Amino acid sequence: MSTAVARRHPPWLKVRVPGGPGFAETRGIVRELALHTVCEEAQCPNMAECWAHKTATFMLLGDTCTRNCAFCAVAHGRPLAVDPHEPTRVGDAVRRLGLAHVVVTSVNRDDLGDGGAAHFAATVVAIKERTPATRIEVLVPDFQGDLEAVRTVVEAPVDVFNHNVETVPRLYRRVRPGAQYRRSLDVLAAAVDTSKRRLTKAGLMVGVGETWAEVMEVLRDLRSAGCDIVTIGQYLRPSGNQVAVDRYVHPDEFSAVRHEALALGFRHVESGPLVRSSYHAWAHSG
Repeated sequence: MSTAVARRHPPWLKVRVPGGPGFAETRGIVRELALHTVCEEAQCPNMAECWAHKTATFMLLGDTCTRNCAFCAVAHGRPLAVDPHEPTRVGDAVRRLGLAHVVVTSVNRDDLGDGGAAHFAATVVAIKERTPATRIEVLVPDFQGDLEAVRTVVEAPVDVFNHNVETVPRLYRRVRPGAQYRRSLDVLAAAVDTSKRRLTKAGLMVGVGETWAEVMEVLRDLRSAGCDIVTIGQYLRPSGNQVAVDRYVHPDEFSAVRHEALALGFRHVESGPLVRSSYHAWAHSG
């Protein structure tokens, strides 16, 4: 991983403009039920592909985060009160969209005693009540290291427990202030199901100044924590307010990282320029 400064998007980062009937239907249902999606809030480059297939990642607990990570486009500040009816609306949306696999995430809610863990669990239950066959992936914050909150989530019928480490330890202070690398590893380890009925998953982005050796060390740490699935994607600066891209990683390097990750024993690896945590999520738990 070199340190050449990135200036212009390379050709392999071109994405399709959102549109089509599937996209319109998904957006309509999301708007009607007053829900938030990370697809929109985080300006995900794969939104057109996922929404056209009537797939979305629902974001719980509002659209305002209590943290201010240097890579993220989600608004930060004082969040609104928790909406107790939100889990029901998410369950209704999943049923109406006919989703076979759904991802549920949230903003950080450090203002809540359990970080929102009970709200996650209630949402999982609401989905399963309406569509029992739907496989559910939760992408959770670190709950400030509260492992009881982790247990609250995994005691619900979750199929995939996902928590992102985002970057290498050396860059946490600059890229992910308010988080701790070892704390994130502890959260993942606490969610491990030795029977593998529930899988654990993590993601990291590259292109913010990390080295190849540091990426390999993170992958080894994730495997040591019992992580089954990993996603690795290119960091794209949402606006001029976030940390700048250090460089654009070539697709060949992503292929090489995938090869090394599989050799470490990961069950599934998504590694590519446009990969995000929920990218091809439906293929990870089969």
